[in-house]
Amino acid sequence: MIEMKVAGIGLDPGTRSSVLLLKDSNGRRALPIYIGPEQANAIGSVLENKVPPRPSTHDIFTNLLDAWALCLDKVIIHTLKDNTFYASLVVLQGEQQREIDARPSDAIALAVRANCAIWVVEEVVANASIPVDRDADEAEQRAFREFVAGLNPKDLVEQAQSKGHQDFA
Repeated sequence: MIEMKVAGIGLDPGTRSSVLLLKDSNGRRALPIYIGPEQANAIGSVLENKVPPRPSTHDIFTNLLDAWALCLDKVIIHTLKDNTFYASLVVLQGEQQREIDARPSDAIALAVRANCAIWVVEEVVANASIPVDRDADEAEQRAFREFVAGLNPKDLVEQAQSKGHQDFA
């Protein structure tokens, strides 16, 4: 899994839909997730440190977690199916852990309130993310190709055998 942070919320100029943007810690990959305007407001208000006059549903949920000594440990975006993301809340009560199904937008609205980690399964990142730093991606791919081109299978077998792996003979 890859830990990601909320990079911001914007509008898709073509559809005028709200887009939540997550970025990995290296700033190399971005994961855009289309969300509704209410969810955009629920996340954006926390990012902008706006305090509503009355608690929102996400605030109430966070207050309930606190009142019942529960901790939102992390959010996991685990699946992308038919252009729909699926997520889970990982909630702790003492040593006991439970996963609760949630929409990614609601899960992230809670995560920004609880200041917990947002994790995305590698396959989801691979299938839905966009490169942020194309030059770094190309340099990494070029370095890997050069590394593979310089490999000598005989050297690999000798190295494995020197470490006691006889099944490479």
